[in-house]
Amino acid sequence: MAVPLLLIISFGVFALVHIAPGDPVRSLLGARASDPATLAAIREHYHLDDPFLIQYFKWLSKVVQGDLGVSILGNRAVTSTIADRLGVTIFLSLMSAVLVLGLGVVLGAVGAFRRGTRLDRAVVMFGVFGISSPAFVTGIFLLYFFGALLHWFPIFGPGTGFLNRAWHLTLPALALAISVMAIVIKITRAAMIEELDRDYVTFARARGLSSRRITFAYVLRNALIPVVTAAGLIVVGIVSGAIYVEVTFSLPGLGALTIDAVQKRDIPTIQGTTLLFSVFVVLVNLATDVIYMLIDPRIRFGRVES
Repeated sequence: MAVPLLLIISFGVFALVHIAPGDPVRSLLGARASDPATLAAIREHYHLDDPFLIQYFKWLSKVVQGDLGVSILGNRAVTSTIADRLGVTIFLSLMSAVLVLGLGVVLGAVGAFRRGTRLDRAVVMFGVFGISSPAFVTGIFLLYFFGALLHWFPIFGPGTGFLNRAWHLTLPALALAISVMAIVIKITRAAMIEELDRDYVTFARARGLSSRRITFAYVLRNALIPVVTAAGLIVVGIVSGAIYVEVTFSLPGLGALTIDAVQKRDIPTIQGTTLLFSVFVVLVNLATDVIYMLIDPRIRFGRVES
């Protein structure tokens, strides 16, 4: 289903230039001055006099070849503009994903093993705080407290080099992670509690297996299935939340590029970034379905193994 879904998404992305209010030529020109010869040249270049479906298939053939058009603002290839901004967004998203999935699973497991204690309640309260606070609100607080007040971290810029960039993106990654980590904590905690109450755990303990082996070899592995189910949505949420965080911290990533393109009606750039985000969402969900079978070989699509 991934291939037809991508075709449907590409059709919707292409239709943006026609859905936009006014003449598509004016949308493509932006605020630049024009004359009848320029308007005619643009109509010919983008095949705007052809039927809508013919325009779509011609545009799709260029997209498949890596040609997303020319940006109205910078008068340069959209692919080049995206390539310049992609590194910051990928680095920020990976840092946040590691924090969310790593720390979230650990906190959820700790809460499950210490359920009913003060530590468990503290973990739950942290999750409630995180899910109640939007990423940009958390970002502003971290920016003011740890950046402007304590001067522990930089307050703007993406940094250069691996270590310097990681230092610059620590606060944005934390702001992005805290807002979605609560989902992982809640799912992991609930799944671990359910697995700990199952009969096979009691039998394993009766056989004399160590708590560490029971936890890592059986309980945690079985509890990871619902976590992986949510992981696809969480990674997608991280990338979408990066838009707000990049604007909050003035980071030159794809999120800031998309917001700037929307404000200035840069249709080719909007089409390029929207298509890229959409492809990413489809691929993440596809990867999640494949990971199911790696975690639990009993899972098969369309049949059940005995």
